[in-house]
Amino acid sequence: MVDRFSYLFNFFSSKLGKEVNNGIQNFIIKALRVLIIALGLMAILQEWGINVSAFVASLGLGGLAFALAAKDTVANLFGSLVIFSDRPFQVGDWIEMSGVEGTIEEIGIRSTKIRNHAQALVSVPNSEMANTTITNWSRMGKRRIRTRIGLTYNTNVEQIKAIIKEIKEMLQAHPEVHPEIIVVNFDEFEASALSILLNFFTNTIVTDKYLHVREDINFKIMEIVARNGAQFAFPSQSLYVESLPK
Repeated sequence: MVDRFSYLFNFFSSKLGKEVNNGIQNFIIKALRVLIIALGLMAILQEWGINVSAFVASLGLGGLAFALAAKDTVANLFGSLVIFSDRPFQVGDWIEMSGVEGTIEEIGIRSTKIRNHAQALVSVPNSEMANTTITNWSRMGKRRIRTRIGLTYNTNVEQIKAIIKEIKEMLQAHPEVHPEIIVVNFDEFEASALSILLNFFTNTIVTDKYLHVREDINFKIMEIVARNGAQFAFPSQSLYVESLPK
């Protein structure tokens, strides 16, 4: 019966369109076997005329003590069930949560293993994974770039307008920039710069390609600023002296 149940388990999970972890499946099968064996032993003892009521009552007290002692393990087990049913991430996804960021390497019964950017393996209990906010960066449709460029205060209005226009045209024509949202606006007078806000998205979410696209756009922005005779600003102060001592 248990072996047949394992086939049914695979059948229904495939119909639901969800892959169920082998660890969870093995756990359920083993639990069913233990339950069937326990029920069989109780039936045999009952047929032999042995009163099993007191034995069952003692098992209830023992089970309560065991549950209190193993509450963390039970919490991790239910956490793993939540993870496999809700599927917030899968092996290979890049996630971020409460101080841990990296790639999912393994999802187990008790814990989930994450390989962080320092290549260290972090083991997080499933109870914590099921009760915290998780950002799954691998499921982004596109990746945002939000940055500012600062021009010096001797840049005139015509230069700023020309720079904004050329940057926007460059982004609209770039094959790796998503055309849906492209924002290029002069929006702030900062302490040492005339600040232009850039907000747009890249088509790729892969880190290596994303950095290559960002580098290419930065080079093009530098060329546009230089072509219009402007300069990038840096933190500075101007000192005005009314008069010098004789």
